[in-house]
Amino acid sequence: MVKVRFAPSPTGYLHIGGARTALFNWMYARSQGGKFVLRIEDTDLERSKPEYEKEILDSMTWLGLVWDEFYKQSDRFSIYKEHAEKLVADGKAYREGTAILLKVEKARDIKFDDQIRGFIVFNTDEIKDQVLMKSDGSPAYSFSCVVDDALMEITHVIRGEDHISNTPKQILIYEAMGFKVPKFAHLPLIMGADGARLSKRFGAVAVTDYRGEGFLPDALVNYLMLLGWAPSGTQEVITMKSAVEKFSIKKVNKTAAQFDMEKLKWINAQYIKAAETKVLTDSLLPILKEEGLLGDVFDRTWLETVVGLFKSRMSTLRDFIDRAGFLFVNDFSLSDEMKAELNKINFSKEFQVLADRLSGAAVFDHAATEKIFRDLVGELGIKSGDLVHPVRVALSGSNVGPGLFETMVVLGKERTVERLRRAF
Repeated sequence: MVKVRFAPSPTGYLHIGGARTALFNWMYARSQGGKFVLRIEDTDLERSKPEYEKEILDSMTWLGLVWDEFYKQSDRFSIYKEHAEKLVADGKAYREGTAILLKVEKARDIKFDDQIRGFIVFNTDEIKDQVLMKSDGSPAYSFSCVVDDALMEITHVIRGEDHISNTPKQILIYEAMGFKVPKFAHLPLIMGADGARLSKRFGAVAVTDYRGEGFLPDALVNYLMLLGWAPSGTQEVITMKSAVEKFSIKKVNKTAAQFDMEKLKWINAQYIKAAETKVLTDSLLPILKEEGLLGDVFDRTWLETVVGLFKSRMSTLRDFIDRAGFLFVNDFSLSDEMKAELNKINFSKEFQVLADRLSGAAVFDHAATEKIFRDLVGELGIKSGDLVHPVRVALSGSNVGPGLFETMVVLGKERTVERLRRAF
C-alpha cells in the first residue's frame, strides 16, 4: 500500500509552500488508495511552540487535508535513542562525547531515481559522518526522519527540492539500519512574480493569512494544485475529486512554479460565484462580526439577499466589506473622487423630489422604486443614466455596484430617503 507523510516543524505557521507539499502528498495517497500521515517534527524543543502546532492542524483541517495517522516526534525520543545505540553496537556508528555519529564510507556513489527529476547522484566524498543523536540527547533531523519513515512504512517521500541534499545522507542511514529505502519525489520551488524565491511580499505568508483575507479553502487548494501540476487541457477550475482521479506525481513539473496573486484571486472569484448564497453567508459572518458590522442579532434573510447581490462582484470575501459596507452603517464619507462625481451636475432639487416620492411609496420593492425613478426622469426630460450615477454615489459612496433599484430595496426606504436628502 502507498503511504506518504507530511512532516512540518511547529517552529512557525503553515505557509503556502508547506501547504502545497501537504496537498500533493494527500492527493497522491488518495489517487493510489493509500494513506496520508501527518507527523509533527518537534524535536527542536526550544523553537517548537504549541500555538504553531495548533495553527498547522487548524490550517490542514480548513484545507480539507484530513490525515489517516498522526504522530509527534517529541513522543518518540526513546525510539531514536534505541536505534542509535544499536548502530553503535553494530560498529556502524560511534560516540563523540555524548553525541552519536554514523560512519560514512567514502568514495562511493549514492544514486536515487527521483520520481519527478529522474536519476540524481551524490558521491560520499562530499558527505561527512552524520550526527544521529546530538549531545543534548535529541535526534538529528535526518536520523529521526529515517527512523520514522521506516517504522511508519512510508513508501514515498514527497517534499520540496530544498531537501534533495538530505536524501543521500538519509539513504546511508536507511542502508546502515537495514531498512527499505522509499521512493523520493522533490517538488519544485514556488517563485515570486519577480522570478526570485517566494518571499512574504509575493505571498509566502501563512495559510491563516489567506483565510483571513477571504480566500475560500477549495479555491486556495485549487490554486495550489496548479503550482507545479495541471490537469489535461487548459482546465483551471477543478474539484478536488476530479483532480485526485487525474493526479500523477510523475507529471509534476521540474521547473519552479510562479505564484500569481491575480490568478489566485480569479480562481477564488469563480468559487465565490458558484457558492450557494447560504454557505457564502456563513463564511462571511465571522468577517462581518470582526469588523463590527454585524451583531449577534440580525436579519438572516436580508443578509442573504445582500450577499446574493454582491457575490458576483467579489474576488475575496473581504471585497464584500468594501462593496457592501455602506449597507451596514448609518453614515459614510465620500472620497474626493466620488464627491466630484456627485457634483458634476447639481441635482439637489431632483434629489429632493425623488426622496419625497420614494418616501410616499406604499410599497418599497424593485418595481415600485423603478417606476418612481423612471417617471421622474421622464418628467425631467433627461437620460436615466444622468441621474442613476449620482444617486448611486449618494446611496453607496461608489459609482459601481448592483442594480440601483435592488440597492434601494436592500438599503430600505428610510435610509434611501435620508441619504438622498443629505446628498447636496
